[in-house]
Formats: sequence, C-alpha cells, structure tokens
Amino acid sequence: MESWVRFSARSQAKERVFRAAQYACTLLGYTLQRGGARAELLNTIRQLEAHMSLTRKLMRLGNSAEALEAAKRTVHLSDGVLRLCITVAHLNRAMYFACDNVLWAGKTGLLPELDQNKWSQRSFRFYLFALILNLTRDAYETRLLMERESRSSAAKSFNCSPSSLTPSPENGGELPLTPSPSSALSAGLNKQFQLLITVLRNNPPLLLDLLKNLCDVFIPLDRLGLYPTGSGFVGACGLTSSVLSILTIVHPWLKLKP
Repeated sequence: MESWVRFSARSQAKERVFRAAQYACTLLGYTLQRGGARAELLNTIRQLEAHMSLTRKLMRLGNSAEALEAAKRTVHLSDGVLRLCITVAHLNRAMYFACDNVLWAGKTGLLPELDQNKWSQRSFRFYLFALILNLTRDAYETRLLMERESRSSAAKSFNCSPSSLTPSPENGGELPLTPSPSSALSAGLNKQFQLLITVLRNNPPLLLDLLKNLCDVFIPLDRLGLYPTGSGFVGACGLTSSVLSILTIVHPWLKLKP
C-alpha cells in the first residue's frame, strides 16, 4: 500500500492541474453563455469539461488507500479535537474517492446499469462532510492561535507598561470614564478582528487551507441542491481552490500540517 501511496502522491499535482482546467472550462462556459455565444462553442466547452472530469476520476483511482493511510497516521495525534476532525475527514475522503471510482466505472461503461445520479449525490455528501470537518479544524486551530497571541500580547503589554497609581480623587487624579456597553462591545469585536487578521497573516498555511476549504464547500452545496449558486460561482470557487492547492504542492511549506 505504501508504494501505491507514493505513486498517488506523484500524480496529485497533475490531477490538480486538470481540476483547475475543468473549473476554468465551467467558468468560461458560464461567461460565454452570458455573452450569447454560439451553441456549438458552448457544447465544445461542455464536452471539454466532461473529458477533464473523467480524466480526473481516472487519476483518482486508488486514492482511497492514500486517505486511509492518512487516517491511520492522524489517529495518534495528542490533541483530541484535531485527532477527531482530521481522522474522520480522511475517512470521509476515502469514502468519497470510493464512490468516485464506482462513478468512473459507470461513466466508462464498465457498470452500464449504475445509477450515476445516486452515486454522484452519495460522493458529494461524503465530500461535504470532509470539508465541514476541515473547516472545523481550521476554526479550532485559529482559536488556539488567537488565544496564544492574546496571552503573548498581554504579557508584553504588562512588562512594558510603567508602574503607576490608578487615578483617583485621593491621589489627585480623576476617576476613569466607564465606557458604554455598545462602545465596549464594538471595541471588543474590533480587537478580536485585529487579532484574527494578525494570526492569519502570520500563518500562511492556515490562511491558504481556510480559503481553499471555504471555496470548495460551495461545490457540494450546489451539487446537492442545499445552496444553489450557479455554474459561474462554482467555476470561480473551483478554479481558486485548485490554484491554492497547486501552490501547496509547489511550495510544501504552505501545506497545513498535520
């Protein structure tokens, strides 16, 4: 199984390129349709998109083994939340790839009696579950980093601030003004937002993974009819997430670990 995983990892970059091309065709077809292009040209774009999709399915044959191996590695993580989110996400990816392999067999005629719509819906459900768990993991890691950054900033502020008496009528000062609840809430939200920006700016792998998962989640939501967004938006999201995935392959330090 390890040799197959290594082979699958080498073909991952090609699959990402074909994925970017597929969703570029989706976006192009939507743009041409809006512009009133000829039906022959639109059919050509749709056929190219279908060929790209089928090629990707061929490249993903056996990816379930890679996802299962990844789940075996993450089941030993010390953090319980990360262990649950990442391991179950890998298991859902394994099921998604298995359904995708069956769907490929149906599209190529190996399983002519296959209900392709049912298997497509099933695969997108597993894909959606995996993305929800990935987003949960991103939110959890973001919260941990925000708490760490907040404690670090508080410690620096305490060490750098000069010691002085609290202003009061007894020492000749004035009592500090008590802020209104609305202004206190606004200040707190602004502080949390600035903290979030700082954390994401200082952690490019987390930022890229969050953006990629946010783009990807709209694809199964649209395909399952839970949140229809249209082919143009799906194409833009798929193309963006594909480019981000390619970046993590070209620059491995941008890939979120574990």
